[in-house]
Amino acid sequence: MRARGATEDVPEARKRRAARLLLARPLLVAGQTADDEFRLVRAYAAELREWFDRETGWRLLADAQTVRLMKVTADPSDGTHPARDPRSRTPFSRQRYVLTCLALAALDRADGQVTLGRLAEEVVTAAADPALVATGFTFGLDRRERRADMVAVVRLLLHWGVVRRVAGDEEAYLGAGGDVLYDVDRPVIAGLLATTRGPSMLDGATPDDRLAALTLEVVPDVDDARNRALRHRLTRLLLEQPVVYYDELTEPERAYLTSQRHALLTRITSFTGLVAEVRREGIAMVDPDDELTDVRMPAEGMQSHLTLLLAERIAASDHRLRVSDLQRHTRELAREHRSYWRKHATDPGAEVELVATALDALRALKLVTVEPADDPLVLPRPAIARYALAQPTIREPASGTAPTARPRPDISHREGETAP
Repeated sequence: MRARGATEDVPEARKRRAARLLLARPLLVAGQTADDEFRLVRAYAAELREWFDRETGWRLLADAQTVRLMKVTADPSDGTHPARDPRSRTPFSRQRYVLTCLALAALDRADGQVTLGRLAEEVVTAAADPALVATGFTFGLDRRERRADMVAVVRLLLHWGVVRRVAGDEEAYLGAGGDVLYDVDRPVIAGLLATTRGPSMLDGATPDDRLAALTLEVVPDVDDARNRALRHRLTRLLLEQPVVYYDELTEPERAYLTSQRHALLTRITSFTGLVAEVRREGIAMVDPDDELTDVRMPAEGMQSHLTLLLAERIAASDHRLRVSDLQRHTRELAREHRSYWRKHATDPGAEVELVATALDALRALKLVTVEPADDPLVLPRPAIARYALAQPTIREPASGTAPTARPRPDISHREGETAP
C-alpha cells in the first residue's frame, strides 16, 4: 500500500488517474464531483486534451465549473449500455429517453430554478406536439407509473449535474403529496450533446439515418487523414468495448490494427493503465483495478450469480442453446440454490425475466450474441471461454490423506474482466 501511495505523487501516475476519471465519467461538475478529483482533472486538462484529440478525435472542454469529454461513440447502434435510473439501476425505456430530451428542452428555456411539478407540466405540454403524437408517443401524469418515469428522468439529470436539489424529495412527488425545487445549471445542459453536427442541420428519412448523421465524420481522401481516422476509430473501440473482435472490423481496420497494434496498445496502456490481452480472435483492454466498467462479472447478488452460471453453461455446451434451454436450466438452478437466492426466483415464470437480464449483461460484455426468433438462439462469442470450467485436476495427496479433485477455471479472471 505504501508503494502504491508513493506512485500517486508521480506526475505520470496523476495524469493517468485524471484520464481514468474522465473515461469513467466524461462529464465532471464542480461541487458534484469530489473536489480533489475535479482539481486533478483540471490540472492536467491541457495534456489530456492533446492526447484525446490526437488518439481518439474526442474534444475536451474544461472551465472552472465543468470538464466535458465529448466522447463520440464508435458504434451508434450499440444499445447494450443503456442509461439507467441511478437509484434502481433499471435501464431506460424508449419513453424515458424521449422524456429526457423533452425535459432538457424545457430546462434550457426555464428560469434559474424550477420545481419538479412545473417541469413535468412542461414535458406534458411538449409531448402533445402533433409531430410527436404522430409517432405514437403519449405522456400524462394521471398514473403513478408515469410519474415514476418522470422521477427516473430527474434522478438522471441530478446525477449528471443538470439540476441540483434545493428542497423537497422526489418520493413525495411520486406519491402526489409534495414537490421538489431545483437549481438549473444551464452551462451543463449546453455541454451535454456530444455530436459532430448540430441536430438542426440534419435531414434524414428515418431515426437511424439521423442518428448516423449526428456522428458522421468527413475524412479527406488522403493517406494521412485516412490513417488518422482509422487510429481514432480503433482507439475508441479499444477504450469503449469489452472486447474488440477482429471479425467485426473492416478490412482496412484489420490491416491498420495488424501493422500498428504494438504502438496503439502501448499508447493506451501508458495513458490509462489498462492492460492489453491479445488473443487469436481479438483484443481486450483489461482494467486490473476494476474501475472502468459498468457491467461487472462476477459480482455480488443473485442475478450476477445466475449470469455467471449461465455463462458457464453456454461456454461448456457442445450444441446451440436457445433461450428456452436457458430458462429450463434457470428453473433447475433456482431449485438448487433456493436456500440463498431470492424467494421469487422459484416463482412460476420468474425464469423469463431472470434469463433476459442475464443475457443483457452477457451481450453488453460481448460474450454472446442473440439471434431473434420465436425462440431466440444464443450464440457464444470467443471471450466466453474464460468462464468455462476445465476437467477436474487430480492433486497428489499428502502422506496419509485421500486424493482430491476439484474443478479449475479454464482461465483465471478478476472481477469485471473479459478477454477473447
